[in-house]
Amino acid sequence: MAEPMKIRATLKGDVADIRVLVAHPMETGQRKDAAGNIVPMHFIQSMTVTHNGNIVYDGQWSQAVSRNPVFAVRVRGAKVGDKVVVQWIDNKNDKRTDEAIIVAG
Repeated sequence: MAEPMKIRATLKGDVADIRVLVAHPMETGQRKDAAGNIVPMHFIQSMTVTHNGNIVYDGQWSQAVSRNPVFAVRVRGAKVGDKVVVQWIDNKNDKRTDEAIIVAG
């Protein structure tokens, strides 16, 4: 099971700044281990962010993204107490969904 994402959602005015730290190896399939064997690809393919049930980001990622990526998105019209849900699926069909509540910044 994947580690929980660290999500920080803060509000300034009516814009929520949502920052996410994703714990994931994001292997490219080009690196070799200590024994000289190629480490197989393992990367996030799809990332979705919803704000109160509405999709605000739906993106396709690749192995070009670094290990433990930090991701950010801004949402207009947000309020303190609104719910943000972040989910991803990787190329090995591992999945993770976490949520946060927007707080005053």
